[in-house]
Amino acid sequence: MMDQPLSKLVELLDIENLDENFFRGTSPSGSGARVFGGQVVAQALVAASRTIDSGLVHSLHAYFLRPGDPSIPILYQVERSRNGRSFSARVVHAIQRGAPILTMLASFQQPEPGVEFQVPMPQVPDPESLTPLSEQRREWLARYGDQLSEALRRNLSGSLPFDIRECQDDDPVKMRQPGPPHHAYWFRSDKPLPDDPIVQRCALAYASDYSLLLPALRPFGRHFTDEDLVVASIDHAIWFHRPPRCNDWLLYVTHATSVQSARGMCHGQFFDRNGVLIATTAQECLMREVSRGA
Repeated sequence: MMDQPLSKLVELLDIENLDENFFRGTSPSGSGARVFGGQVVAQALVAASRTIDSGLVHSLHAYFLRPGDPSIPILYQVERSRNGRSFSARVVHAIQRGAPILTMLASFQQPEPGVEFQVPMPQVPDPESLTPLSEQRREWLARYGDQLSEALRRNLSGSLPFDIRECQDDDPVKMRQPGPPHHAYWFRSDKPLPDDPIVQRCALAYASDYSLLLPALRPFGRHFTDEDLVVASIDHAIWFHRPPRCNDWLLYVTHATSVQSARGMCHGQFFDRNGVLIATTAQECLMREVSRGA
């Protein structure tokens, strides 16, 4: 999960340019057993964006092929699939130990006017009326202590690059009761991010992987840290409708539409404070039950 302060996020996005189509990214220390998926997507998007002369990403589709190892760098190889007058396309392979851990196709568009329509933002509490997630985490750790698994305690102890305000009660013990397949939270960067539109889109891409799979677990009262459950992102897609501003409050509303065949399907929408739809996401995740001790 995303458990690094914002200063580390900015460093993560500033990947190294090795050659014309090759870049190298690193993971922060203490990242856990595998690289956070949102980090790989965001770094791959940085790599693709740096090969575009003009235009901004409007959509990306990524497949997580192997778990990333946070102890070694990630090589990003960009294929310049198309350079058009309106649209350009890039394919990015994130590679470790000679094998791809992620493959992503991203499409970029020149600014273009057109008619507009969007769905309305759902009614939720204002962020100012909600308790910061960092404070809630400290309270849960103090309240439950050893009642929580080691994996869950480790997750709750991590720092966050964003100020997150959950719109529902995410108490880790109460969540063990089956609930509705949806989730929503407000977030903004805890410190100002650069106004660079590429950085803003990549920061949103990073945040988009946080908790997107939770709605698929809620109907069963499960959590991704459960020892008898293997949960992992299979693929991830983002459509950017309007420019994001991660320095300001954004609402991330997510819901699950189906769980079957050890897979869950989830969708999400980003809205700004004025109810403007910023982006749409989709993700399929692995949800495989395993025997304890297996």
